[in-house]
Amino acid sequence: MPKRTRFTTWRPLATAATAALMATLLTPAAAQAAPRGSEPVHSYGNAIREAVWVDTGLDGDGDGKSDRVAVDIVRPREPAAQGRKVPVIMDASPYYSCCGRGNESQKKTYDGDGVVTQMPLFYDNYFVPRGYAVVGVDLAGTNRSDGCVDVGGRSDIQSAKAVVDWLNGRAKAYTTRTGTTRAEAGWTNGRTGMIGKSWDGTIANGVAATGVEGLETIVPISAISSWYDYYFQQGAPLYDSGPDWLSNYVDSPDARARCGAVQRKLVDGAPRSGDLTPLWAERDYVRAARKVKASVFLVHGMQDLNVRMKHVGQWWDALAKNGVDRKIWLSQTGHVDPFDFRRADWVETLHRWFDHELMGYDNGVDREPMADIERAPDQWTTSRTWPPSGTRAATLRPGQGPQDGVGTLGLHRRHGTGTVTDDPALSETDWAASIDKPTPEKAGFVTGPLTRDLRLSGSSEVTVTATPSTPTAHLSAVLVDVGPASIRDYADPGEGITTLTDRTCWGASTAGDSACFKETKAKTADVDYTIVSRGWADLGNHASAAKGAPLTPGKRYTITLDLAATDHVVPKGHRLALIVAGTDKDLIDPPADRPKLTLDLARTSARVPFVGGATAFARATAGAASALPGASLLDGVREPRTTHRVPGGAQ
Repeated sequence: MPKRTRFTTWRPLATAATAALMATLLTPAAAQAAPRGSEPVHSYGNAIREAVWVDTGLDGDGDGKSDRVAVDIVRPREPAAQGRKVPVIMDASPYYSCCGRGNESQKKTYDGDGVVTQMPLFYDNYFVPRGYAVVGVDLAGTNRSDGCVDVGGRSDIQSAKAVVDWLNGRAKAYTTRTGTTRAEAGWTNGRTGMIGKSWDGTIANGVAATGVEGLETIVPISAISSWYDYYFQQGAPLYDSGPDWLSNYVDSPDARARCGAVQRKLVDGAPRSGDLTPLWAERDYVRAARKVKASVFLVHGMQDLNVRMKHVGQWWDALAKNGVDRKIWLSQTGHVDPFDFRRADWVETLHRWFDHELMGYDNGVDREPMADIERAPDQWTTSRTWPPSGTRAATLRPGQGPQDGVGTLGLHRRHGTGTVTDDPALSETDWAASIDKPTPEKAGFVTGPLTRDLRLSGSSEVTVTATPSTPTAHLSAVLVDVGPASIRDYADPGEGITTLTDRTCWGASTAGDSACFKETKAKTADVDYTIVSRGWADLGNHASAAKGAPLTPGKRYTITLDLAATDHVVPKGHRLALIVAGTDKDLIDPPADRPKLTLDLARTSARVPFVGGATAFARATAGAASALPGASLLDGVREPRTTHRVPGGAQ
């Protein structure tokens, strides 16, 4: 039975009689004139610009008063005069005064009366003329807001959730930071879409995970889904600092003076041991994905080494299990906004997405492919669902080769051992460059040249059985496409883009807020190998994801490493490699010791999601297609009879 779209509840269904009557009343010209999307018919220069302070109901700074967060608003003047109400596009951010937003690090600017003159990014320039209000929220403890930054915790999330509540008549706001004059949101219909990159997109994820009414869609770009997984992976530290450093980075000057207690809680609650604590549980939005009611248009760079792709895989799978309407773009970039790697298509698609989700236009965006994936710089393909139907996890087995550390990779169990000596001075790129050489810091396992293309899509995992020589040991596992390619240079400071001097304009401008932004182009590199997916773990977390323990040298341990989600085609003639090593330089911190690890290859394997499963792998490696090991359906994938729901579309 076809699924009813969410728009069914927005517009009363006409009866057959009513439909027939309307057909007689409407002329053909009038019927054909139904708009397919919002048009720039409102004056941006004459837009209402105002600020309100929304009461969060929290007292994060402990001053005995409820914290208020500053909300800057740019909205059309004409709908207010005509009695029409508008939907809202919201970007809640800690960066509006400290660091700026976008490729040009734009900050909010104000006139002498404290009214916003520049709202960063193009959203207000483009969408206000089309009948949207654009709202920029200063998270608690930043810019003009009260309270304290708690890095993804209750205060951060409530900063934005309270604004959604106010837009829907459920919270209080005031015309000044300390005054008593109430501000009402009678100009909006309450339908809100949240958008933002990095921390901003993370807040969108967190607010959606509260299930707040009125939040209709979120567009998280390069966003975190669990703050523990930003700082650690399975006990292995990804950064040498904790959330207290990040809080101090974005705090307003007066917040630093009053938020010492919150800073101390961040330090005490996030020990560098890598143990899961209540602080991390509060900041895990994946576990609350069942509450998400908003649709999700997710955008991420597959080579983002700041907010890694693990955040995509676990969030996406959790949303899929909850039946959330979803759309996804995956680029070859690092931590880059789609406005800067696919600008024209992004603006057009985002416009149609918001029109569909917030204004109810039947523009077909819900019937388009779920996924757009960048295969090569500026070369995109689509998938009707993501991961594609028929994607199955195949279990790959490493085997010994003619030289120690240069092994084979196939479908059948092999016996033997391999050794890895941790070298914190080397990284995944060093390991990949020496894939065919016996080097002590890695164990590499490679297929033969593929006889046909092989597509990976989704999240992998690698189970390693290892005997350490020391009480501490970290592990890395990497999947590599071995073969020449031209890719976006994600290791460059631009993370795959070069910023040009020419500008293009996206919307209307004022003297204080230009709609014109510097153009970019792809920054490419010719390589002999491409890192496809990666993952890390502290071997001391072998028995528990929540708590690590010292190892007994000489004792064998087994641990399964989660590898980041990806979508990559290994071309015919290339090889697929699995590398197991220790510390991945600059991506995880080294352990206290420098261990030597002996791998039990019979008890080591990789579960990799291939389109076509083990059969596709066997064919691509010229193996027999019969008597293959069984494969299980990948998380979040359904067979054709029960495929993913495309955003707002039919089953």
